Amino acid sequence: MTIHAHPTAEVRTTCPYCGVGCGILARSAAEGVAISGDPDHPANFGRLCSKGSALGETLGLEGRLLYPMLRGARGEFTRASWDTALDTVAGCLQRIAKRDGPDSIAFYLSGQLLTEDYYVANKLMKGFIGSANVDTNSRLCMASAVAGHRRAFGADLVPGTYEDIDEADLIVLAGSNAAWCHPILFQRMVKNKRDRGAKIVVIDPRFTATAEEADLFLSMAPGQDTTLFCGLLVHLSDSGTLDRAYIEAHTQGFESALSRARTIAPDIASTASATGLARSDVARFFDLFCATKRVVTCFSQGVNQSAQGTDKVNAIINCHLATARIGKPGCGPFSLTGQPNAMGGREVGGLANQLAAHMSFVPKDVDRVRRFWRAPHMATREGLKAVQMFEAIERGEIKALWVMATNPAVSLPHAAAMREAMKKLELFVISENVASTDTLNTGAHVLLPAAAWGERDGTTTNSERRISRQRSFLPMPGEAKPDWWIVSEVARRMGFESEFSYRSAMDIFREHAALSGFENHGTRGFDISGLANISHDEYERLAPVQWPARAKETRKEQRFFANGGFFTSNRKAQFVAPDHPALKGATSSEFPYRLNTGRIRDQWHGMARSGRSPRLALHFPEPFVEIHPGDAMDAGVNDSEFARVTTQYGSCVLKVMTSERQRKGSLFAPIHWSAENSSSACIGDSVAPYTDCHSGQPELKATPAAIASVAFASRGFILARRPIVLSDAAWWTRTAIAGGFGYLLATNESCAAWRDFARRLFGGDAELAEYADDLRGIYRAAAFLDGHLDFCLFVDPAGTPPRWDAAKALFAAESLETLQRRRLLSGHASAELIDPGPVICACFGIGLAAIREAIASRTASNVEEIGKALRAGTNCGSCMPELKGILADVQITTNASLPA
Repeated sequence: MTIHAHPTAEVRTTCPYCGVGCGILARSAAEGVAISGDPDHPANFGRLCSKGSALGETLGLEGRLLYPMLRGARGEFTRASWDTALDTVAGCLQRIAKRDGPDSIAFYLSGQLLTEDYYVANKLMKGFIGSANVDTNSRLCMASAVAGHRRAFGADLVPGTYEDIDEADLIVLAGSNAAWCHPILFQRMVKNKRDRGAKIVVIDPRFTATAEEADLFLSMAPGQDTTLFCGLLVHLSDSGTLDRAYIEAHTQGFESALSRARTIAPDIASTASATGLARSDVARFFDLFCATKRVVTCFSQGVNQSAQGTDKVNAIINCHLATARIGKPGCGPFSLTGQPNAMGGREVGGLANQLAAHMSFVPKDVDRVRRFWRAPHMATREGLKAVQMFEAIERGEIKALWVMATNPAVSLPHAAAMREAMKKLELFVISENVASTDTLNTGAHVLLPAAAWGERDGTTTNSERRISRQRSFLPMPGEAKPDWWIVSEVARRMGFESEFSYRSAMDIFREHAALSGFENHGTRGFDISGLANISHDEYERLAPVQWPARAKETRKEQRFFANGGFFTSNRKAQFVAPDHPALKGATSSEFPYRLNTGRIRDQWHGMARSGRSPRLALHFPEPFVEIHPGDAMDAGVNDSEFARVTTQYGSCVLKVMTSERQRKGSLFAPIHWSAENSSSACIGDSVAPYTDCHSGQPELKATPAAIASVAFASRGFILARRPIVLSDAAWWTRTAIAGGFGYLLATNESCAAWRDFARRLFGGDAELAEYADDLRGIYRAAAFLDGHLDFCLFVDPAGTPPRWDAAKALFAAESLETLQRRRLLSGHASAELIDPGPVICACFGIGLAAIREAIASRTASNVEEIGKALRAGTNCGSCMPELKGILADVQITTNASLPA
């Protein structure tokens, strides 16, 4: 890995992954950049998850976009100067806006951007181009939470803090696999359970790693969150647990919401029937909620990513409002933000139905922002939300699109149709830090090299409203520039020089802070005007700060709404009567299953960053579909073989993983694979484009689907120093390994075809060694160059796929002895290597085999002893639930084998 420079001193910055917002220390080390948790940051107190711990492995320049590029007449990209690229973008935007109107232009942003980047992009689009067609990939993860907050509270804000999770006596996790998706925050929950005796309830169709820690697990039928929480509201009323004084003083609409809840879930029995839960489990959950004063309900994508996500959010909030369990220590509904700066983007109006500083498209807010910005073309109505935006591109209504720091060709529902739509654009601009993505390869016209994490400077806001500095500790390579600079330069070329004359991210932050307090007078919850006049040095030293941070106010307000004070017109919270729950797409004999999508523990989004780390690739190196063993038997698919998952919208081929943890009737597939790293695994192609009517968020968890076996004659792997192009006839997936790239294969091609492939690839200076047994269907090849292994290909019968552990170890070596070279292709080297099994602890690379051996040999009889013996689970703790499951499994097996 080539790193362009090392930090000259220890730098405090913030993690670029999930919304927990962990603080990081980056410092120079012999191998490049050493990453550790910041012990003084209040989000993580020094702990980092596997992804954060591996950030130092992701800083190489391989695959970076380093210079502006323009597409030529024959489709090729050529390097251009910044002046040429920026003039091209500005000129095309002006021409299209003049000819077709401002609504023919759209920006699509990302929760990966810094607040300052977000602010400038929104200002240009909504205030100066004159359209609100600027949306963000946060629409795919947080929009239902935003809409639910705004309906109930009159503002998009999370009432509580992380300290509430530490102080709660009951933690309810709804649609959240926090153990994998928010691991550092989840470890705070586990610590609360261990130290204070807090109870944890997990509500999820799948038995996830999070459920390992649950005192009560509710394997609920897909889409029934609203039913469950409506049933809870009815039970709270019938059991006398309501806080009538709070309801009367600080809320409105309670009777209407309760009446609707009674029609949806009138009692425990009907709630259990509709949700597919045991009556006793529903009763236990309701009783726990009633009996526990301090309750925090954490919800995430399992709630949000739904065509009725907003109603689900409000059904949860209704229960907290009805019991006044909001705004107090250890209480409240808590939205777990998906991306590192989804909340910061919302602060500056990153969604198409928002204006900056938590204002909306009502005349007084439009006028207020117009005056503050001195905006000549202020947008006066909401723009198109993400899915609708790309549908407008398909219809030809949007002619120009600027995508920043995201990959909609993979992440959007019905992604294949979205890729086709983008090919119609007259102007397609991409600001990126990687040189190849599915979106970029869809037909971009202009590529603008953006600064990456470690190089850029600004702020982010985490799930508890805490603003942290993301500081640069590396110089920008090539001609890369910050996103705010790129947008500002385009704006200046469009004639708005004085309004975009920023010299640094600090200038933008101060303007953003000033707008938050402009004509606010306590009417808007988001207010950081106390930071509007900070000096350069104060901005550089800015410690994590939670909003609100109002000017001339010394009182620190950590929580909202304990005593009312909502941001509605009458300052009262609004109870919401939700619609009756009903999934949009019905299953059928053709599509009998529900396709659920989500994340895995050690990867992030499309793996543009996390996929660079060899250790993060060890946990799940292949794209897979998880299915219940009973369903697998019915469908005729087998564990560790392959299957095609098909919906009305698309299909993909995935490795089968059978698991009792998967709910019957449901399939689960991760979102991380794309055409960049696999041949047939972009799950977004198969997801229905249904959206929530309030939030516009797509339903990514419940598309009707079918599954069928796919047979391959052979399986194998390739190890290579450089990316290679494989035949369309082969199923493959690419992963990072030490020293290069690993490809896992499944194929029906003959050994002769693979022999021709190896010889074409290495017919030059390398020494090619081969082993072939055509009768048994075996072909192996290795190319040696300058004493080291440069390339390795193994193809064996599908029933006995080759292991690649020994070959990877030799591939990582600087040079090989003659005996090692001879034994490589014979298979003896692999046979002598103990198979480590799937990596359970990514922080220390500890595999399943070592953990099982430590337990079986009595070296470790509990999780703490596993940590002492192997270090597994002692860093971030995200593997702790899996360790507990392995421990229980091995102990059951060992006890069963003992003589009676």
